[in-house]
Parts: sequence; structure tokens; C-alpha cells
Amino acid sequence: MSNKEKHWGKTKGLLFITLAIWFFFSIGIFFFGTEMEASSFRPFGYPLSYYMTCQGSLLAFVILNFWFAGRQEKIDEEFGFSEREDK
Repeated sequence: MSNKEKHWGKTKGLLFITLAIWFFFSIGIFFFGTEMEASSFRPFGYPLSYYMTCQGSLLAFVILNFWFAGRQEKIDEEFGFSEREDK
């Protein structure tokens, strides 16, 4: 197996893990948003847990982007495809 194929294999694995985490935070967690409701406070007619779930998922997406970029950089460095300039 060539170096490019090994690189693509690890990148593809990271991609599927990232997509699974993205799916959970974009769709999966909202199925449980109404069940997490602890108060009767409903701004604009929606449960407070809905807004908290939305804000939490946005934070998770930002963290996921930085995590993905860092892991991909390590994979690129491992196989010699890094774009980082060594000084």
C-alpha cells in the first residue's frame, strides 16, 4: 500500500468519526431536548431546553472544527503532506 493510500485511509477514518459526532450534535441531541426540560419557562413559546441545546450544539461544532483541523494536521505530518513551514 502506498503512502498516499495510507494517508487517505486515516483521513477517511477521521472524516467518518467527525461526521458521526456532527450528526449527533446536529440531529440526535435535539430528539432529547424536550425531555431535558426542567422548568416551565418558555421564551417565544419554545422550551428553554431547546435554546440551551442549540447553544450547546453550536459550541460543539466550533470545538469539532478545531479538533478536526488538529488531528488532520497530525495525519498530514505523519505521512509527509504537511503544509506547515519549518523554520
